[in-house]
Amino acid sequence: MSDARIEQAAPGELRLVGVLDYSTGPQLREKGGQLIRASNGAALLLDCSAVEKTSSVGLALLLAFLRDAEAAGKAVKVRGMPEDMRQIAEVSGVTELLPLEA
Repeated sequence: MSDARIEQAAPGELRLVGVLDYSTGPQLREKGGQLIRASNGAALLLDCSAVEKTSSVGLALLLAFLRDAEAAGKAVKVRGMPEDMRQIAEVSGVTELLPLEA
């Protein structure tokens, strides 16, 4: 397992890295909310391509970040959603809520 983190990769781009599970979720939720609120600009990209493994916690984080961005008036796209997160979204019936980058 690796350390999980959320970081600003570029202006308007946040990157999730590592293993997203119950032990990493709370810290990521807090830090991600801070980064979203501090982000300038009208658009935000959430890059998940560096996520190594995820449970339903990863999907819950994404949905929470989408709510945070909406509350801050930012348009959001999600890039690089890993297959395990995509499968959880499909089973949960929330795929249509995720603004995936084409």
